[in-house]
Amino acid sequence: ITFMIDIWQEIYGTIRRNKLRTFLTGFAVAWGIFMLIVLLGAGNGLIHAFEASSSDMAMNSIKIFPGRTSKSYDGLKEGRRIRLNNEDVDITAKNFRKNVITAGATVEQGSVNISHGKEYVNVTLNGVYPDYTEVERVKSAGGRFINHIDIQERRKVIVINKKTADILFPRGQQAMGQFINGNGTAYQIVGLYENKEDRDTREAFVPFTTLQLIYNKGDTLNDIIFTTKELNTEEANETFEKDYRKAIGAHHRFDATDDGAIWIWNRFTQYLQQQKGMNILRTAIWIIGIFTLLSGIVGVSNIMLITVKERTREFGIRKALGAKPSSILWLIIIESVVITTLFGYIGMVAGIGATEYMNMVAGSQTMDTGMWTETVFLDPTVDVKIAIQATLTLIIAGTLAGFFPAKKAVSISPIEALRAE
Repeated sequence: ITFMIDIWQEIYGTIRRNKLRTFLTGFAVAWGIFMLIVLLGAGNGLIHAFEASSSDMAMNSIKIFPGRTSKSYDGLKEGRRIRLNNEDVDITAKNFRKNVITAGATVEQGSVNISHGKEYVNVTLNGVYPDYTEVERVKSAGGRFINHIDIQERRKVIVINKKTADILFPRGQQAMGQFINGNGTAYQIVGLYENKEDRDTREAFVPFTTLQLIYNKGDTLNDIIFTTKELNTEEANETFEKDYRKAIGAHHRFDATDDGAIWIWNRFTQYLQQQKGMNILRTAIWIIGIFTLLSGIVGVSNIMLITVKERTREFGIRKALGAKPSSILWLIIIESVVITTLFGYIGMVAGIGATEYMNMVAGSQTMDTGMWTETVFLDPTVDVKIAIQATLTLIIAGTLAGFFPAKKAVSISPIEALRAE
């Protein structure tokens, strides 16, 4: 116990005699751990936003949009507009049974006034299949969604936003089961949905076949939507997309290699690419943070080297008087550990405090695209375990930074030490 008290007294005396040098070294250590935690927090904010935006969507889904041909084919000039139709949905479901779970489509009718009594709301009607909710974010707020019987019988049923229902049925009136007028057509409300950040509240859903019939859409559609299976790699998805372009190209007479004829939005390959981007971001943050930490460790090592040089004569006298090498070794190592632990802890607490403040001020940032909003920054915090692990790593590195100068001090003979300037 007396030995440890003596060591602590000597360390305190050394630090007190070199306040500025100790502070600058400690500041480098604290700044390193602080920056690492802040960088990790900022990176987590981006990663959490991406995970939240994809958490309630089917990543194994593909949407097909019509385009214009960019190549001439079979006597037809480029620039021809492709119009998807119901047969394309049948081709998707029948020709690709091995990889397609369910296939559906969407057809839209904009600027439809739906009304109840004196209240009305202008909405966009989306004619959809039952599998629409498996791919898109439509959170139920009561009732049900469009089902297969609605499609088969072309029922005049509708699912509206809860906010729309509050406008049409004020003062707490029950909306479910009520009939509303949509440009002269009576629709029965069978379901309500809640608004999501990326969805326009002025949308309503009706059976796909009903909308095609009422608004004379023929067999045209806006897009095809389907979920996939057994496509677990980018290579498998690329092969599927080539085969799909070939099948739709044969139906609409366009070159299978013409990427402009139809646009394929494959959420799975997009997800894999975003995951790669997130992994690169994580790696970059850790690399930057580690190099920042290293600058602090180098500072600790330098101050220990200076300490050893300044106290070489003192160590020589100690050894000449019978001091054990281990006592000198422990003295320098503990001094190094004290500096890194104290300032490392300060940096950790400051870093966690900064991320919590960042979370309070900008913990849920969204970007308004004009049609919907997208979360771009969410919960920029760091797990306390990660912060503690980083600090412990810093302390271990600080111990090593003090060990090598200490080993050098111990290896000097008393005669050489007494000759040192």
